[in-house]
Amino acid sequence: MFGVLVCGSCNSKKYISQIPFRYDYSLELLKKQSQMEEIGLKNKTVINDNSENLTDEILYLKEKYSIVLAVMPNKITNYKLYSYFDPWINTPYKEKSFSKKGIDCSYLLQSLYSDVYKVTLPKDPAGMWKSKSIQIFTGRTFLAEGDLVFFRYDKDHPISDVALYLHNDRILACTDKGLGIYNFNDEYFQLRYIGAGRINEDTKKK
Repeated sequence: MFGVLVCGSCNSKKYISQIPFRYDYSLELLKKQSQMEEIGLKNKTVINDNSENLTDEILYLKEKYSIVLAVMPNKITNYKLYSYFDPWINTPYKEKSFSKKGIDCSYLLQSLYSDVYKVTLPKDPAGMWKSKSIQIFTGRTFLAEGDLVFFRYDKDHPISDVALYLHNDRILACTDKGLGIYNFNDEYFQLRYIGAGRINEDTKKK
């Protein structure tokens, strides 16, 4: 848990709030708004920015998190990942809980890894750290989407909490504000960062 400890270090300016954004693309609507008939489009080139034929829900997530994470939309490709955790954003923090009334980030990530990556992990951060399915490393520059990021509070709890790395130094983590997207470069996280974990190659092959 990050709990109350974050309160003193992470002010509201450093919390990346959710951006209400709805992506709406419709060729029929485009023609109607432009008062164009089919004959008017005969010699025109219409660019389809939904070549993957994504649903409205997925397009919404793609645009939303490209803005929240400050990356180009083409960086958001693991739609199952974002679809999984998006409904949980702003859920209050509650230790050892996994419900809409309260959530523990390690419990969420254990379920997320099982559903999205098909990897079974323990529910506690220390157990995840020791899991044979995870390859541990310490370098910050190697972090990639889907990596687990581990934090330490004190010597009695060497692996105290876990978050999920997304893109552009943004992490999915629980604080006293609830589950949200935070800046990994914030001093609080940097001082407590102990290492990261990634699904090892042997696990992927199974």
